[in-house]
Amino acid sequence: MKVEIWSDVMCPFCYIGKRHFEQALEKLPFKKEIEIDWKSFQLNPEYQNTSNETVYDYLSRSKGMPVEQAKQMTRQVADMAANAGLTLDFDTSIPANTFNAHRLIHLAAKHDLQDLAEEKLFEAHFLKGRNIGENDVLIDLAVEMGLDKEEVTAVLNGNEFAEAVRYDIYESQNLGIRGVPYFVMDRKYGISGAQPVQAFTDALTQSFNEWKAAQPKTILTSLNNNNNDAVCDENGCEI
Repeated sequence: MKVEIWSDVMCPFCYIGKRHFEQALEKLPFKKEIEIDWKSFQLNPEYQNTSNETVYDYLSRSKGMPVEQAKQMTRQVADMAANAGLTLDFDTSIPANTFNAHRLIHLAAKHDLQDLAEEKLFEAHFLKGRNIGENDVLIDLAVEMGLDKEEVTAVLNGNEFAEAVRYDIYESQNLGIRGVPYFVMDRKYGISGAQPVQAFTDALTQSFNEWKAAQPKTILTSLNNNNNDAVCDENGCEI
């Protein structure tokens, strides 16, 4: 069963939601039958950090709140992340345009490294204070995850995967997605936000059971009309 996750790598709740989702999936017996597809979303597609803004400056300006209030808000988010086993360092996080980061994620998907790319980018932004809007940083991260440096450089210096990113965003608009993270299960059910682990467990179980029940059953037609077949079954072998 496919689970599509719309996410932006500058979104702390997307990181927390990713971890809650993973913790839920790990408990389920059908986890190997779940296919995860990360989808691009940009919370602020026009943003460019041209003045060395901090996260607090960015939140203060964009949300019209005092810097101290922005700091209090991020402390609450950091506490929520800690409960999920994550460390978020808002003091060093650098606001950035994430379009090229999303292009890198699409390239990583081509090499079956999409989930690792998401994790690396979240970690770089929220823990290591790296500017994920800079191509040099993205190239370093790509090499760390095992991608070819020349291929990554060529992609980031060109336009490859730009349309793929835009199409993900277009899809999100068609589905009525206005915020992230947003988890779509089998294009049937949607979960918005960094929900608790149990909410993901319940949703995954319900979605999977319905998906499994809807799968076509294979019925074989015998081409042998001989009733004296030599076969073995659970009761032994007969001739």
